[in-house]
Amino acid sequence: MYVGSYGGMEEGLVARESGLPFRAITAAAVRGRGPRELARNSVLIARGMGEARALLRQVRPAAILGTGGYVVFPLFVAARQLGVPTMIYLPDIVPGLAVKALSRIATRVACSFEPSLKYLPRAKTVVTGYPVRPELFGVNTPAAKAECRAALGVTAELPVLLVYGGSRGARNINRAVEALLPELLELAQIIHVCGREGDDVWLRAAAERLPAPLQARYHLFPYLHGGGAGTTASSADGVATMVQAFGAADLAIARAGASTLAELPAAGLPAVLVPLLAVKQDENANYLVERGAAVSVPDEAMLGMGAAVDGPLFREVRRLLTDTQARESMAQQSAALARPDAAIRLADELLHLAGV
Repeated sequence: MYVGSYGGMEEGLVARESGLPFRAITAAAVRGRGPRELARNSVLIARGMGEARALLRQVRPAAILGTGGYVVFPLFVAARQLGVPTMIYLPDIVPGLAVKALSRIATRVACSFEPSLKYLPRAKTVVTGYPVRPELFGVNTPAAKAECRAALGVTAELPVLLVYGGSRGARNINRAVEALLPELLELAQIIHVCGREGDDVWLRAAAERLPAPLQARYHLFPYLHGGGAGTTASSADGVATMVQAFGAADLAIARAGASTLAELPAAGLPAVLVPLLAVKQDENANYLVERGAAVSVPDEAMLGMGAAVDGPLFREVRRLLTDTQARESMAQQSAALARPDAAIRLADELLHLAGV
């Protein structure tokens, strides 16, 4: 069973991409709010705890896995009150406030990467790796890559650049790509997953101002679903998938969220990362950069102070698109970091916690 919050985007994703039943409970923030909103949220949190206790009494889970966030707090507090074992899982390198707090009351702690151990209670923490779709581990063969490129409508004539920023996109990256679109399309075909916040409108308008041959190299999607079973299978509605986008690409521009640290190695894909400092993505980016699998460009300095083509983002992308040897070396370093057993290791820890 997947437990999320009321009105959260996770309900639709769970329904589309799994067979799990979904239940919602009330959740609210406890940090960075004014006195009036904090009082209101305190009421909501208390309601959420009551709902969590009722849910746990009804379904009687053997164990609970949480990944942080507002909804996990009332669930873990209720679980501790009722004697249900819990495991908090840290996807990123650095834990946020919620995971730090929950790691103290959780029965067990799991994390994706060894550098996280210095932030967590070592005696009850295990490193499992970050689970990703198994299909991603099969996309970097020549046959799979050709199939993925056919699904996305790209060819082998030019390198393929994948730009993505998560389900809601990354506006700063989208704006930078808009500013560099003619120059980037001279070097590569682009698969751009821009997010569902309306950026596709002005990105499409920017592409339509270009010569027809360059327009044909630009493939814009607000969102791509993960993908179904099978290495390169399209989604049920025939639309290309994110797995296929990874398989089609030679280089990525992306944020440095936790999934990036596992998806890029699984696909053996080098990247230019643009981390968000506010959520400590720089630590995530450094993990790949220090191991030769990526380069990092500051978000606030992507385009530099002068012409956009003189900025660090375009310099790094151009270097890697035009230097096949450097790109292939980074791809090998990235693939060496892959942890195909991460899902099994995390599941085994949870089953052990449940007494199975």
